[in-house]
Amino acid sequence: MDLFGETRAMVVEALDALEREGHLPEGLDLSAVTVEPPRDPAHGDMATNAAMVLARPARMKPRDIAALVAGRLGADPRIASAEVAGPGFLNLRLDPAVWLAVIPKILGQGRDFGRSDIGAGRRVNVEFVSANPTGPMHVGHMRGAVFGDALAGLLAFAGYEVTREYYINDGGGQVDTLARSVYLRYLEALGEEVAFPEGTYPGDYLVPVGQALAERHGRALVGKPESEWLAEFRDFATDAMMATIREDLALLGVEMDHYFSEKSLYGTGAIEKALAALEEKGLLYTGVLEPPKGRVPEDWEPREQTLFRSTAFGDDVDRPVRKSDGTWTYFAPDIAYHWDKISRGYDELIDVLGADHGGYVKRLKAVVEALSDGKVPLDVKLCQLVKLMKGGQEYKMSKRAGTFVTLGDVVAEVGRDVARFVMLTRKNDAPLDFDFDKVLEQSKDNPVFYVQYAHARANSVLARAREAGFDTDDGQLATADTGHLADPREIDLVRKVAEWPRQVQLAAQAHEPHRIAFYLNELAGEFHSLQHAGKLDPALRFVREDAPAVTRSRLALVRATQVVIASGLAILGVTPAEEMR
Repeated sequence: MDLFGETRAMVVEALDALEREGHLPEGLDLSAVTVEPPRDPAHGDMATNAAMVLARPARMKPRDIAALVAGRLGADPRIASAEVAGPGFLNLRLDPAVWLAVIPKILGQGRDFGRSDIGAGRRVNVEFVSANPTGPMHVGHMRGAVFGDALAGLLAFAGYEVTREYYINDGGGQVDTLARSVYLRYLEALGEEVAFPEGTYPGDYLVPVGQALAERHGRALVGKPESEWLAEFRDFATDAMMATIREDLALLGVEMDHYFSEKSLYGTGAIEKALAALEEKGLLYTGVLEPPKGRVPEDWEPREQTLFRSTAFGDDVDRPVRKSDGTWTYFAPDIAYHWDKISRGYDELIDVLGADHGGYVKRLKAVVEALSDGKVPLDVKLCQLVKLMKGGQEYKMSKRAGTFVTLGDVVAEVGRDVARFVMLTRKNDAPLDFDFDKVLEQSKDNPVFYVQYAHARANSVLARAREAGFDTDDGQLATADTGHLADPREIDLVRKVAEWPRQVQLAAQAHEPHRIAFYLNELAGEFHSLQHAGKLDPALRFVREDAPAVTRSRLALVRATQVVIASGLAILGVTPAEEMR
């Protein structure tokens, strides 16, 4: 039950009737007509832009159209008032009974309340994390993991068929560097003196990998050339790191549907096949790029390369896919990977990348548009850095130096639910401060605690009601007379709960799961405010043994609020708290 969607349908129905009666020209495009909360709540419950967007095509004054729609809607018993405002906006107030009817709907549908069909079963691939398999995941990876998983959960709730995918970067030079770093740990395990050159991975997390290889080979590979051990060490170390990464993801409650290996693109014809598809479209050519803007590197020289015409799709420059020596550029396997995703029949693609990949966005969008003939949209979501704070000091991370703070470190200290929720308290492309002291604080300034406390407090209210002899079964509460909910603060909470389906739809359309966290914080605020009012005024208490009908209606509201909070937390991958300790 989406009241905003239902009210929009009422507006559209009124416009259709006005067309049929000749008050408006026929064939008007109503797709841009919206119904939203007004900027100022004092103006009404909802506002529609219908008159403003139809004035030009109808060749009428906005206020004249608004007056016609207001007259039509004013006759509907669900509309308490329809008032024309400003240049032609139409402010609407719903009959209170319309708002109150949401409560039994929530209790009847449970956590399915708010589910949307806007996805219409469209298949969407959400690729996220995709950390290089060169070490454990750190807190920066954690943000992308939580964001991607929450986005996938949100889209599934909105009616999409979602695949969570991890792209294993095991085909580049970084895994050779990993193998060489592991070889040093192998030598170390055998008692050899080792030094880690610049650019290798000196972290202690590779010590057990080196020890395992020492147990397997003994001293057989000591002093041997790379050709005898590099390939095996690379595969062994990559597998070990991916096992660690899977364990890290499990700590966060993230489960991937599919892992895709970059290595599988090499030597299999996959890259050649993807580039052949571009070649057939006339989008590859041999050319020389202009020198880089700004300071030109000393070793730069013009070279003929195979280039993709990405400027034809909005990119700044054409992008090389094959170097002058015949080897692939880093972009070539990316092209093949996205061609593979398109070939698997996805209707939409979403890539979640770190902020340091901002320069790749245009070229990725360009090649997906080219390969799919514009039929498969790609949305690239960039996750900004996370700054870890504790005791007023900032943690520093350096993966190569081996002193970074791991994902496991964070989850061990604050727990999965806190870690996940905090990562969604800012939009993905905004920097995030993760303050260990703040996120464990039990106060309204801690959004995790604030929302969880609302769910636990609702649990406490319902338990107290049962002790007083009230039946708190959802089916029984759904029959309560919600007409007893008359206090403005009660109605405010009803309205906020009723917004849930709209919030789901807006967040899913924008690919912004942080909107769910923001909404839950606002909903918790309304609930806490009403509970506090009961402390000051006994007449507003949730449980009043002297007024059983009033109590049942308030318990229905409490339970409906709890259901929506639990539903929102489930999308974010957070377990609702039953009690606060």
